[in-house]
Amino acid sequence: MHLIRNSLVSLGLLALMTPMARAADTVRVTPLGGQDGEFCVLDRALVFEDPNGTRILYDAGRTVAGPDDPRLGKIDVVLVSHVHGDHLGDRHIPEPNAGSCASPAASEDDAPLSNSVKIAVKKNARIVTGSEMASFFAGRLEAAGGDPKASVLVRFGAHVEEGGVGITTVPAVHSNGLSPAFIDGQMGKILSAAGLTAYVGPPTGYVLTFTNGLVVYLSGDTGITADQEAVVHDYYGAKLAVMNIGDTYTTGPAEAAHVINKMVRPASVIPSHANEPATEKGKVRPGTRTDAFIQASDVPVHVPLSGRTMTFDAGGECVEGCG
Repeated sequence: MHLIRNSLVSLGLLALMTPMARAADTVRVTPLGGQDGEFCVLDRALVFEDPNGTRILYDAGRTVAGPDDPRLGKIDVVLVSHVHGDHLGDRHIPEPNAGSCASPAASEDDAPLSNSVKIAVKKNARIVTGSEMASFFAGRLEAAGGDPKASVLVRFGAHVEEGGVGITTVPAVHSNGLSPAFIDGQMGKILSAAGLTAYVGPPTGYVLTFTNGLVVYLSGDTGITADQEAVVHDYYGAKLAVMNIGDTYTTGPAEAAHVINKMVRPASVIPSHANEPATEKGKVRPGTRTDAFIQASDVPVHVPLSGRTMTFDAGGECVEGCG
């Protein structure tokens, strides 16, 4: 498939392929946010579907309504960039559209297991993480009645393949303290009383290589780091990026645009972690961080509207579902 596709590209014939033929060779990306058709304050979760059917959930957080969320479908792999509650899932909404875009009703408590672990167990999925997080997830999977061996480690510079999709972790510049709520027994109580969190290694981003050749960078929560150019661009050649833009906790719009324009240099980008009700009736609200990022980016910005599937070709261009 790769050889055929590369030959079409070299001959300039890819643009002549029918929409149906191109769709069969694309990666589908579906945001699972708090409100249908919007990009909201707590939205983190994305589902990536490879042309071969492998489905990967990235940072379930609080807007996936638990393992029975009807939007999930089949999930083969769960990715967690770091263990802060808004990514790991310390709680979740009881159903899609609970609450509002500015204030999702994430009322269902998931500690000490986490939304991510509960989803992985129910879906019989593997959790792929880096640093020291894999051993933590192995313990949580076992506590939830799952298989601890379903926690898969891939550290910086390493590579695993799950369902035909290549996965590696890359550095993220952030913190990664585990809340005492996820630690059983006296240790959790001691940490809580001291106002401390537990060590689970550094946070990560991911690079995914899909079977159609598309390479995707998932930034996780991060600031600007040299690896975004030296590793993500120079070595992996990412063509699509998911970039956190929320400021205070991560890169803000200007910093994120610098990463995209000067360092990663993908063909297109999906903003994430905006920490704001970024849209209204599916349209970006003027004066928001999302609006500022769109204005500053040199490449097309595809806003992740919850439930709206976008499809991307091997070159990182959106061929369907993007406004």
